[in-house]
Amino acid sequence: MINKSFLKISSFIVVCVFLFFGINVSAQEKQKVDIQSGYLELRPEFPDAAIYTKDETGQVYIVHEGIEMWCDQAFVYLKSNFVKAYGKVRIMQGDTVSMDSKYAEYNGNTQFAFASGDVVLTEPKTTLTTDTLYFDRIKQQAYYRTGGTVRDTASVLTSRSGRYFAETKKYQFLQNVKIVNPKYVVNSNQLDFYSETGAAYLYGPSTIVSETSTVYCERGYYDTRGDTGYFVKNSKIDYENRTLYGDSIYFDRNKSFASATNNIRVLDTINKSVVRGHYAEVFREKDSVFITKRAVAITVRDNDSIYVHADTLQITGKPEHRIMKGFYKARLFKPGKVGDDPTSGKCDSIYVNEKRGITKLLRNPVLWSGENQMIGDTIHILSDTITDKLDTLKVFNNAFLVQKDSFGYNQVKGERLIGLFTNNELDTVNINKNAQVIYYPRNDNDELIGINNTRSSSIQMYLEEQQITGIRFIKKAEGKLYPPSMFPENARILPGFQWRGEERLYSVEDLFKGKPAPVLPKITGIPLPKDEGQFFEDIPEDEIELPEESKLSPKDLQNRPDDPQPETLESEAKRDSIQQKQNDSLPNNN
Repeated sequence: MINKSFLKISSFIVVCVFLFFGINVSAQEKQKVDIQSGYLELRPEFPDAAIYTKDETGQVYIVHEGIEMWCDQAFVYLKSNFVKAYGKVRIMQGDTVSMDSKYAEYNGNTQFAFASGDVVLTEPKTTLTTDTLYFDRIKQQAYYRTGGTVRDTASVLTSRSGRYFAETKKYQFLQNVKIVNPKYVVNSNQLDFYSETGAAYLYGPSTIVSETSTVYCERGYYDTRGDTGYFVKNSKIDYENRTLYGDSIYFDRNKSFASATNNIRVLDTINKSVVRGHYAEVFREKDSVFITKRAVAITVRDNDSIYVHADTLQITGKPEHRIMKGFYKARLFKPGKVGDDPTSGKCDSIYVNEKRGITKLLRNPVLWSGENQMIGDTIHILSDTITDKLDTLKVFNNAFLVQKDSFGYNQVKGERLIGLFTNNELDTVNINKNAQVIYYPRNDNDELIGINNTRSSSIQMYLEEQQITGIRFIKKAEGKLYPPSMFPENARILPGFQWRGEERLYSVEDLFKGKPAPVLPKITGIPLPKDEGQFFEDIPEDEIELPEESKLSPKDLQNRPDDPQPETLESEAKRDSIQQKQNDSLPNNN
């Protein structure tokens, strides 16, 4: 049995042998590796190496400037201060980082290590496995270029290329980056992962896919342990039947919640609608969307668009049971066909039930259909749920229809108004209970005949091209046709008359008429990571200092053209330029 005293004497003899052959170990040279245990042997076929093999006391044990190395066998080249380790190799730096492998090299002069064969790098909260790994103790960085896997407390991360920064405990993954978590899968071109916090920063086109949602962004942050994220730059979230876009998006998987800020869109793929605004909240499990700051919902019906705006819009329910509510200063606009007047309305609140095909204008409502203005306590608009065409109009309590004439106002009032549509145009109006009318009939030459002032229990009006063409009195009570000169000016307005023509909407832009532009918050972006430089220095191949005993060649310690490169402002701008050119080449669908 060889005791420790013999090992120390043997190590001393080896050192003396090298000194005898002229090796200078002055204080100016790098500190030599220190072999503290192992069975020593000298072999003629390896004249420059001291070979240490594990014995019954344990593995070969080597230390050097703060690192410890264990292995089954070590070839120690004192002349070049270089170690080749075989077997169950372990290199430890303090109590934070360890590297296990089947083979390793360590250069004491450059403090550079190389490991191959089932390499495992372990730090407090993650383990990295790869085939080959480079570790620079001066930079405190590790690097792989042939694929690696990092196991975190919550996820498994893989990439073609990776770099570990020991001081900041950051991994930088490049190319084919993937995070697999029981709840989701992340794919990205570049991902920076901080092992202490589980924070992941995504750069370039990236996705987070789960059973219920897909997040896309080109710059983003995700807390892999807390399951929350913040995404900017072309960000969106696809749910099963909704897509949320915004300049920035916050996401909380635990609460099934997302919010978007500035230039947001919520696209409903099933109901052919989109909601725009500058702030939105989506509660997936409740099938609820909340939108504010110039919120407007656009729904396609009968190959036409209907716009609904309110200070706040709320959309709830499953796709087949969508209900939209608009609160405060609500407005409705439906463009007419070429040559026709649009349909528009205003009220305090609006309610839309898509399955029942009903729209309710609540509190101080007014509706314009062609040249007809209608007001009442409440207005209901009913659509055919199969054809999506307008079907029926109902005005409840204090119903009033007004149409402006060159001599005054055609007016009909009563307790309730029922209007019927054909091809989305109002063609028949029934006024029921306590009906009154003031009407300016004309002959075929458009000459005024007189002024009709009549009371009846019910009145029926007929319209063509939105103009009144006839009136039918049901159970006529009293009234007659007056010559204009015989009907006093102060009697030409019915009680409760209101003319709100100045409020009428003639374009989509009028949805926001009289409302101040919203003050938009400044988006706090996610900057690109600082340039960390290359892992390998740009040194010509013939100037790279590498012990001749190493398995590596100078080419292994050089940057290669096919090595993935991290995202920079220049590469991002180039990609954006290419994308813009592709977009410009697409046909204009507006």
